[in-house]
Amino acid sequence: MTGSETMLTANGVELCVQTFGDAADPAILLIHGASASMLWWDQGLCERIAAAGRYVIRFDNRDTGRSTSYPPGRPGYSLRDMADDAVGILDALGIARAHLVGRSMAGGIAGLAALRHPARVASLTLVSTTPGGSDLPPMSADFTAYVATAGPDPSDGDAVVAFIVGLMKAYSGGSEYFDPDVVRALAEQDLARTRNVASCLINHFVIDLGEPGTYRLGDIDVATLVIHGERDPVFPLDHAFALQRQIRGAELLVLSGAGHELPAPLWDTVVPALIGHTASAERAVHGLDDTRRR
Repeated sequence: MTGSETMLTANGVELCVQTFGDAADPAILLIHGASASMLWWDQGLCERIAAAGRYVIRFDNRDTGRSTSYPPGRPGYSLRDMADDAVGILDALGIARAHLVGRSMAGGIAGLAALRHPARVASLTLVSTTPGGSDLPPMSADFTAYVATAGPDPSDGDAVVAFIVGLMKAYSGGSEYFDPDVVRALAEQDLARTRNVASCLINHFVIDLGEPGTYRLGDIDVATLVIHGERDPVFPLDHAFALQRQIRGAELLVLSGAGHELPAPLWDTVVPALIGHTASAERAVHGLDDTRRR
């Protein structure tokens, strides 16, 4: 069952949310990374997860899609606010506890939510993300060369779409899974529903990330699954190994041939892993609390 997009007030701001599946099932909240609206959690993937017995929630972060927007270059929020937004969505939907899945920059959002609101987080899944650290491998030369180029004129829709297609190609790290036609169609759909394109392209890259060392991954006390593409050009695979080392008991799933992406041909690997991980976490908290909607 796929719900329509709904505007909710969460953590004091207006956020656009969409749900999939039965609200009586354990909840999974999908959080995407920088400049990405909820559409980049592919609808087909959401429906696959829901069909496996999970209540799936995706949403537009601030400054993406239909959610609250701020002036370009002047976001009025921090990464901590975005973590609180995630919990605010659970509040708005009447969900006591959920499994959080954070992708790319949103790995930091999900991890911060688990540290700030441990009673609300049943498990973590960190996709294509990093613990940070100067000792880890840098982004690939090809990727940094692309993102170093001048961005598109936000008022030129064709240029924005072309930039996004090129960016997704760079994110793929040369993966065979990259499909420019699929990406172009999604970029066009996303552009049509974005409140402020200039803000979407800029603001997540200039937000306050908080003081380094304020929150430590070693303090996370929740079952964690790390999913990472072996060809990720943004956070090379050593970033995933570092995450696994720093979070007690974390498990790692490496996606063969994938870059900074969750391509459809690998959903047969990703979905069972996510369902198994969340089921195990459900069993661990059974009798203490639940993830069902109240």
